[in-house]
Amino acid sequence: MRIMLKSKIHRAQVTEANVNYVGSITVDRTLMEKADLLPGEKVLVVDNTNGNRLETYVLEGEADSGVICMNGGSARLVCPGDIITLLAFDVTDEINPPKKILVDENNKFLQYV
Repeated sequence: MRIMLKSKIHRAQVTEANVNYVGSITVDRTLMEKADLLPGEKVLVVDNTNGNRLETYVLEGEADSGVICMNGGSARLVCPGDIITLLAFDVTDEINPPKKILVDENNKFLQYV
């Protein structure tokens, strides 16, 4: 068994940060579907703006809203306007190509990469 990249949302812009929420990252449902992410799925958030990395889980946001909201303590590490990469992994003995998507400056799907 190996831990393999399953999903990637590349160059998303954080739209909100809510430190008073219990925790997680809220992601536009359309982007979740394109990248094969499920509510509650564990993800690695890589902040390309400041270098921070953290693990959390996904909450489903409104479809086509462009929302990428850092919740809870992660809102202190990743701020609105930061550019992030969101990664999910799978433990598998099969090699499957990951779903990797690129978004524009409004977090709208551009293309698979």
